Amino acid sequence: MVYTVYMALNTTADKIARAARMLLDAEGADAVTMRRVAKAVGITPMAVYRHYADREGLLNALADEGFEELAAWLKGTVLSGDMGERLSMLADVYLEHALENPRLFELMFLKPRAGARRYPEDFRTGLSPTANPFAELIREGMESGYLRVEDVWSVTFEVGALSHGLIMLYLGGRTSMSPEDFRRFYQRSLRRYVDGIRN
Repeated sequence: MVYTVYMALNTTADKIARAARMLLDAEGADAVTMRRVAKAVGITPMAVYRHYADREGLLNALADEGFEELAAWLKGTVLSGDMGERLSMLADVYLEHALENPRLFELMFLKPRAGARRYPEDFRTGLSPTANPFAELIREGMESGYLRVEDVWSVTFEVGALSHGLIMLYLGGRTSMSPEDFRRFYQRSLRRYVDGIRN
């Protein structure tokens, strides 16, 4: 199957990135090859290499784009309610982004890749724009007495691991739940974790 890029994009680099994203969304990371991307754009494979050094670089660019999207979603979320409710709202953003972009989620969080942020160093230095909002909220919860005082980044990473693990199992077909049932289960699971570290 050939995916043709119809959008009016400004540069060849834009067209390459869009074609790669379309292939990723439709078929997964294995479908994103320089040859298939070039065919979708209507250029030679060598022309793709003028913009991306190799396939790994192209996939990294797609993952980086995904993190920028998710960070923007998180930043744009208006939080309300108590600490637990606000943490649930942030966790919902992760879930919705993953459900709308399941193959991108896999590339972002499950595929080994150069430059991926690693716990604890990259997190503690604030290099994860998708973990930082959780850390800020968790720190606020500890300072206000809502949560027990623990290591902020350990708790942030644990919340992320629970969220990602549940999403991965759902996307991998390891549950028989409807999307609505899974959302409720996901939220209950995260709430149980938060309740377990409350004062």
